[in-house]
Amino acid sequence: MLKFRGASNLSLDAKGRIVLPARYRERLAEICGSKLVVTIDTDEPCLLIYPLNEWEIVEEKINALPGLNKRVKLIKRKLVGYATDIEVNDSGRLLLSSPLRNYAKLDKKVVLIGQGNKFELWDEQLWEQHCMEEIEDSEEVPEALAELSI
Repeated sequence: MLKFRGASNLSLDAKGRIVLPARYRERLAEICGSKLVVTIDTDEPCLLIYPLNEWEIVEEKINALPGLNKRVKLIKRKLVGYATDIEVNDSGRLLLSSPLRNYAKLDKKVVLIGQGNKFELWDEQLWEQHCMEEIEDSEEVPEALAELSI
């Protein structure tokens, strides 16, 4: 199982490139030949970055969803429609397209968050705002989390 974890503050250059932290590059080269898929998060203003092999599993599940439900159809349209194949270059850089950067409102400072089998990429200011909202708006802890001892 993949275990991408941790947060990394990165810079987005004028061409829309970020440098992937070195600690992830070798693992990504091993598991997917440094081929990734970037798409949008349908609930949050961030991007989801999957190793190609992990994305193929997700895409298969998405395509298996019933197409007659309007909400499902919309989510399928967005997730698959925005999905973009990218490759980590020899310098460890990823090029993010304008539509993806615009959707996530990415500016010069971004945060890459490991999420196990994928990454989330957030604008740094939006990430900090999101974290503060989460703390302020925290609801009752779900039962499954209440039982988790950390």
